[in-house]
This record gives sequence, C-alpha cells and structure tokens, in this order.
Amino acid sequence: MTQKERFGKLFTENKLIMMRLILICAMLIPSVMMAQTKAKVVTKTPAGKTKTSTSSTTAGSTSKEKGKTIYQTYCLVCHQADGGGVPRMNPPFVKEWVGGDKSRLVRLLLKGSNGKVEIDGDKFSNTMPPQPTFTDQQIADVLTFVRSSFGFKASAITATEVKTIRAKTK
Repeated sequence: MTQKERFGKLFTENKLIMMRLILICAMLIPSVMMAQTKAKVVTKTPAGKTKTSTSSTTAGSTSKEKGKTIYQTYCLVCHQADGGGVPRMNPPFVKEWVGGDKSRLVRLLLKGSNGKVEIDGDKFSNTMPPQPTFTDQQIADVLTFVRSSFGFKASAITATEVKTIRAKTK
C-alpha cells in the first residue's frame, strides 16, 4: 500500500469517527437544554398583591409549530432540514414510514432503532435512540410536524393516540 493510499484510508476512517462524535454530541446537547421550559411571570396588581403565572416559552401555539421546535432540537442533526437524512447513516423520510401507520411511527420514536434500514436499495446503519422521556404531547407534536412537512400531507397524530400506543408498547 502506498503512502497516498494509507493517508486516504486514514483520512476516511478519521472523518467517519469525527462524524459519529459530532452526531453524538449534537444529540446529547439538546437533551440538556430542553425545548420546553416554564417561565414564571410575576406582576403587581393595583391592590399591591402579587400574581404569579406560568407560561410555556416554546415557540408557536399549534401542534405543528411546537413539533417543528422539537424536530429542530432533537431530529434535525440526523434527518436534516429537508428530511433527506445522511447517506449510509440516517435514512430519509419516505411515505411508507411517515405517511403510513401512525402506531409504527410512534413505536419507532418510543423504542428507537438499532438495526439496519433499507430504503430504495440504500442501507442506513446509524442507531436512532429511543425517546421515552418525551411526553405524549411532544411525540404527537413532532410526528404531526414530520407527517405534514417535507412534501407529506398525512393526518395529525394526537396525544391521546400516542398515550394508547405507549400503553400497548410497554
């Protein structure tokens, strides 16, 4: 093996290791900075009494808008801004998965995936971590966003549907 071939092989191996490290870091950092935080707002009333209210600082008020925030925080690194995934690592969103059976999609988010996935002849091998700490509403929001974005027009998923599927999945 020539020096040039050894360098090329070493460069490719190092590049793959760096990509995996970046993906791991990108998946850990958002979990520390949870997308939904509660902020207390304290206001004084004319009578001098203090009124405290709690408000969510999550951007947007609809399920799809909240889902977009969750997607950008937890999913974007692997599945990319266009839902196209990363070649040979993370699969793109395809109609048979995203637009198909809601329960399969919810279970995928709850349980994750660690096997190889084949889509249109391409194999993807990166592990998708489970998201058991997501609330039913967060899962419904992010999956509603995915099912209605990237050219898909599938129906929304509700928190009630997620709750039912979660109970059957345990």
